[in-house]
Amino acid sequence: MIINIVARSSNLSIKQVAEVISLVSELCPSIVFKTHYIETKGDKDKKQSLRDLDKTDFFTHEIDNFILNKKNYIGVHSAKDLPNSIHEDLKVVAFTKGLDARDSIVTNKEVSFFELKKGAVVATSSHRREIMIKSLRSDLKFVDIRGTIEERLKILESKKIDGVVIAEAALIRLNLTHLNRFILDAKTVQGQGQLAVVANKDDKATEDIFSLINYGLIN
Repeated sequence: MIINIVARSSNLSIKQVAEVISLVSELCPSIVFKTHYIETKGDKDKKQSLRDLDKTDFFTHEIDNFILNKKNYIGVHSAKDLPNSIHEDLKVVAFTKGLDARDSIVTNKEVSFFELKKGAVVATSSHRREIMIKSLRSDLKFVDIRGTIEERLKILESKKIDGVVIAEAALIRLNLTHLNRFILDAKTVQGQGQLAVVANKDDKATEDIFSLINYGLIN
């Protein structure tokens, strides 16, 4: 059996697809996977603040349309990126067990989070994350940030900002846990750290296969 996968083209997304393939391959080693990567509106539009968006299809629309048009594809999303409701002809066939659901504040190697100077600038496009950090350091300032994990870390490295908030699961998947970071031990959005597999709603064979790695939404 061949399963075609479509997903976003970032390095993180490619790692996420590899994770899903690995999970299924352990249980169904005869399945052959083929991958296809595309850019979504969320990848191209790096000016739109995520603070102003509800649970929309900003990061999923093009992938879901691809599945609807091709019929024999599944999509892999970050579970937290799913809109409040997906297209009526699609269904989520699996939410993976996932990785660490917490957030981390990455700082430059010479200073820890609590050593940041008063008024230091932390980058995040999440109002929730900003409130969480303010509960620890009310003196900090915040700016929006968009782009891939690598692009955000490059801005940190340039010292245009003093810290950047990144999902711990993303750092794990990209082998970046060596970075200087402070893990925020607080509740995050539902699905953070998990991956969602989306298929056409009448694709029973795919649903049966991915039910083997389906844990439902955990956090």
